[in-house]
Amino acid sequence: MSAHGPNANAGAPQPLRFFLDAIDMLGRLDGWLGAACLAALTCLMLAEVLVRALSDIFPWVPADIPIAWEYSSYLMAAAFTFGAAMTLRAGGHIRVTLVLARVKPETRRWLETLLAALGVAFTGFLANAMVNFTWRSFTSDQVSLSSATPLWIPQALVTFGVCLLVLQFVARFFQALLGLPLEDLSMRAASVSE
Repeated sequence: MSAHGPNANAGAPQPLRFFLDAIDMLGRLDGWLGAACLAALTCLMLAEVLVRALSDIFPWVPADIPIAWEYSSYLMAAAFTFGAAMTLRAGGHIRVTLVLARVKPETRRWLETLLAALGVAFTGFLANAMVNFTWRSFTSDQVSLSSATPLWIPQALVTFGVCLLVLQFVARFFQALLGLPLEDLSMRAASVSE
């Protein structure tokens, strides 16, 4: 349940409400995918350390996992982008609110709308660049030199995360425009005191 009631988007017109709720659902998926990438990254690094330690004891154990560093970089990039949309919706991004805290609510609403529109523009540009970058890797059959992994696969994961961030900024634009809550506090991680 949201800190703003059962549905933070309840005040939106029905077709838009469905769209905003779908983006919130994708944002939650986004967060889970980011967490899965972090868990896989942790397991990969622990396996690398374990293999290295065992190789000192047993000569037949390889000294490392050849793909560990390459795949850990893929997982780290995916974790960063997968977590971005949910973090925006939960209000977890670092913001300078010096101006926003000192203006009237109506002015704040219009500033938030403008800032969300700028967010759509910047992340939209990034998403477009990432889609083109991924598509070029796919059509040219680019592969990693060390593992022969098709590069479009990890690039597609990062691109998907960036596209979800664009959608979250679009949702934020409409939420700000309609005066709906911009943050869903139920998406925040619980603190130790909770």
